Amino acid sequence: MPYPEIKAILTDIGTEELGHLEMVGTIVYQLTRNLSVDEIKQQGFEDYFVDHTTGVYPSASNGMPFTAAALQVKGDLITDLHEDLAAEQKARTTYDNILRFCDDYDVRDAIRFLRAREIVHYQRFGEGLRLVTDKLDSKNFYAFNPSFDQKRPSV
Repeated sequence: MPYPEIKAILTDIGTEELGHLEMVGTIVYQLTRNLSVDEIKQQGFEDYFVDHTTGVYPSASNGMPFTAAALQVKGDLITDLHEDLAAEQKARTTYDNILRFCDDYDVRDAIRFLRAREIVHYQRFGEGLRLVTDKLDSKNFYAFNPSFDQKRPSV
């Protein structure tokens, strides 16, 4: 990231997102640590339990483990910031969906907090996108970029 102010935004949000993983992992651990074998079977978690016991293993609700394949990066400032914006909205929607199913007030409070932070992150990424776009527009990046628009040499 060539712009220090955007680098700071990315560092702040990235650091906080690691905290979100820890918070969600802690919630899952607290909800599952004292489950009996019968409760595990009744909830349909026996396959997970065989592999992970009640340890927190980052995966989607369908059981697909988290991998770096979930990260979308092109190396283009505008494209990557749009992807960051989309990722924040996807996270917010996931938290909305959790709130539709969850009736535990302590969990709901934590999920509402995380959802609110995703909204703030979306706003910060939007600020970063505006800053980058202004800097690139000042160089006439989109109207004419010599490195992309070179004509073929005539023969």
